[in-house]
Amino acid sequence: MKIKVLGPGCAKCSEVERIVKEAVAESGKAVEVEKVTDMQEFMKYGVFSTPAVIVDDQVKAVGKVPGKKDVLGWING
Repeated sequence: MKIKVLGPGCAKCSEVERIVKEAVAESGKAVEVEKVTDMQEFMKYGVFSTPAVIVDDQVKAVGKVPGKKDVLGWING
């Protein structure tokens, strides 16, 4: 599984990255987390508002900070 956190580096984007990493650690699963700051990459997913979370190439959250419970739900399916 691969999770991408899209954002230019704002405070909310950093918070989302922290929440995602905590959820991954808590899940105990092998999940690759990537921070993406390239606007061209955002557009590939149709994302125009950050932060955004992409799980296995599916957009899960845009323009908001998801809770750890949400992220764990995405990881555990």
